[in-house]
Amino acid sequence: MGMVHVRVRLSSLLIAAILATPGAGCGNKDSTGAPKAGVAGDAGAPDSALRGDDFDKDEYVPAEFKAGADRWRDTGIYVDGKFVGLLSWAELPLALKPVWLEVKASAPKRYGTSDTGWRWAKERRYRFTELIEALGFDLARVKEIHVYGPKFSETIVATGKDLRSKAAAGFMFRFGGMVSGKAIPVVPDEFGNGKTPDKVSSVMIYIDKPAPVLERNVGLVLDGEVQEGVPYFGTPLRGGVRVYVDDRLAAYVKRQDLPAPQQTSAAGEPQWKLFDYLRSRGVNVDTVVEGWVVRQEKWQEKLSRAELEAMWFQASPQAKGHLELGDQKLKAQSLILRSKPVAMGDVPTPDPEEL
Repeated sequence: MGMVHVRVRLSSLLIAAILATPGAGCGNKDSTGAPKAGVAGDAGAPDSALRGDDFDKDEYVPAEFKAGADRWRDTGIYVDGKFVGLLSWAELPLALKPVWLEVKASAPKRYGTSDTGWRWAKERRYRFTELIEALGFDLARVKEIHVYGPKFSETIVATGKDLRSKAAAGFMFRFGGMVSGKAIPVVPDEFGNGKTPDKVSSVMIYIDKPAPVLERNVGLVLDGEVQEGVPYFGTPLRGGVRVYVDDRLAAYVKRQDLPAPQQTSAAGEPQWKLFDYLRSRGVNVDTVVEGWVVRQEKWQEKLSRAELEAMWFQASPQAKGHLELGDQKLKAQSLILRSKPVAMGDVPTPDPEEL
């Protein structure tokens, strides 16, 4: 549903329309994309890349995302207004392990046999509490978590007490394509505020800052203002390439925020030396021994330390929001750097027995 802007007193019907998507609502100081004073950007990433004004006007946008909901295209995770990564299967911390559930699945039923027509299969889920810890945060200090649904009115609100209760073991998420697609929340009965949206638009974790209050027929309110975007941040991040070092977001690369190029390719494309660029953003790459290119929501090519050190990258408009790495122009939607080699058994891959 498109954006709705209202300057007069709202009737209940107009309020319902405004709450139609997490990207719509009443006016907010942060709706311009400027963060509130005192909010620091991510370590190693330029402030302009972590503000809400990161919108790539010439970035490729699929047709289905050209409406107001486009601003929530990427399911970001924010802690006290700081972007810490995406809730995407290929970008989950390796420290976060799946919870396997045994489920029934259809199976061929041969004529004239006693075949049941079903079989036991596996379904992966992940606990929100374990996600918080895998991201490096102390669960004991969390005040609240807000899991946005398709509408602000469908936001799951769970307090720190909820998260530390036995019921929190059942507060989980899965992905629509099992190892791809949008995250889908799994909420125990009567957990938190009892909301059960059918997908996750964003995850907000509050540790040091006060959390907004979800007001009926109004939305999420902080300091008397309805929040259109990410509290303490502004317009949600969209697009860009994430660089992780050992499960922590280290840099966020947007084409329009890149510095002057260090060289140009034979085809005239601006290029940057990968490690030089990361160091300029405060990223410690001294301990990196290998990297993995993530594309199409999968870990693809493995890169050695020597390959990474020698690698140049470019970010042409034709790459449609990806970085192109090296002479092979490996397209990357994110880059996973590790200080210890990842065993092949730990590389995220589908299980042959899962649905």
